[in-house]
Amino acid sequence: MSFTTIVTAEQLHERLNDRNLVIFDCRHSLADFSLGRHLYDESHIPGAFFADVESDLAGTKTGANGRHPLPDPESFARFLRARGANDDSQIVAYDGGADMFAARFWFLSRWIGHDAVAILDGGFAAWNERGFPVTAAPHRPAREGSLAVRLHPEYLVDARYVLDHLRSPDMQLIDARAKERFSGETEPIDRVAGHIPGARQRWFKENFRPDGTLKSSEELRAEFEREGFDPARTVHQCGSGVSAAVAHLAMQHAGLVGSRIYNGSWSEWVADPSRPVETGE
Repeated sequence: MSFTTIVTAEQLHERLNDRNLVIFDCRHSLADFSLGRHLYDESHIPGAFFADVESDLAGTKTGANGRHPLPDPESFARFLRARGANDDSQIVAYDGGADMFAARFWFLSRWIGHDAVAILDGGFAAWNERGFPVTAAPHRPAREGSLAVRLHPEYLVDARYVLDHLRSPDMQLIDARAKERFSGETEPIDRVAGHIPGARQRWFKENFRPDGTLKSSEELRAEFEREGFDPARTVHQCGSGVSAAVAHLAMQHAGLVGSRIYNGSWSEWVADPSRPVETGE
């Protein structure tokens, strides 16, 4: 059985010695880029490799392509292969829990064509709460993997697509940032405050339960349908394409297939002053 959205701590623990399992620790902080590595070196799930959000899960910044541009597909595949990932590997990514970074890894893996990838439900916090083993020892792969790239460009849209479809019924834009950033009340990271015209705000944290686990597929489906989102028309965005992956994952988990991500998101959008901006709710 392959896991394609989430895997529980119990399920991961049962398969910890599976040779086809490849685990990645994606803990990170946008306020401290060194924190993830520090946490990994201190304690991580046995067998996990560290994935750096700023280098392994992002490409080269140009100043016009956002804060977390997509990595080169082949470079990302090489990163996975170097850690033993094959086409038949079950990949699991985790972060601290109820966060965005494991979902980013999940999306990138699917984007290059590897569907047997899941996030650890509840993250490292859930693993620790159950008293499962941890280690400080770095993990080294037994062998080089052979994972192939089968790119899915249809999972993405670009700034031109968004601009051409502003306020069009063909696009429903979900902004995964917090309400105060969406409204323009505050902007702690990007150069301009506000949101893309026509976007609707749905904070990525709303996809999680208070205990940090993802809401059930039934709960998520009911919420998206109640809010009127059609996955075939939905485009997810956020500040730089990272937390948008949580909303995309939530839709996928709910069985609402077909939504896409505008990876450049707000940080890319405002890099061009000719693009329109709105403030307020």
